[in-house]
Amino acid sequence: MTPAPDVRIVPATERDVPVILSLIRGLAAYERLEHEVEATEDAVRDSLFGDWPGAEVVLAYVGSDVAGFALFFHNYSTFLGRRGLYLEDLFVLPAWRGRGVGRRLLSHLARVAIDRRCGRMEWWVLDWNESAIRFYQSLGAVPMSDWTVYRLTGDALARVADLWPVSRIHP
Repeated sequence: MTPAPDVRIVPATERDVPVILSLIRGLAAYERLEHEVEATEDAVRDSLFGDWPGAEVVLAYVGSDVAGFALFFHNYSTFLGRRGLYLEDLFVLPAWRGRGVGRRLLSHLARVAIDRRCGRMEWWVLDWNESAIRFYQSLGAVPMSDWTVYRLTGDALARVADLWPVSRIHP
């Protein structure tokens, strides 16, 4: 494929919420997880642009066409004593894959991480996504094979929260 000539990466704004949700749904379809998408425009608007934003989004454009997005937030490394940049999702629409859009998104985020003095940039990748794994490794990313991801959701999260009663915590 021919590289996309004019890839622009821009921070998303509140008016981009429908586009962001559409890209989230596209990502879920690609990952075979459409059944897990609960996000609505209101939820995305509130969580990204409300009083306490939990993440940031950048959009990739080629000309006037949206080609992909990246959603990221900061985490913290106690060992480094610095924050990091955590890439939650990177998605390039099928028509733009293999044309440098993903590379431009990752390059933009690496620049954000450096400019914000982050100690590292991290993300997860599904084990079956061999093309993404090859792409990330071609950039010098290394898998963290010594770590296993754990997750609490739903009833399990509520049970753990109720192990020891404490006052309600609000942002």
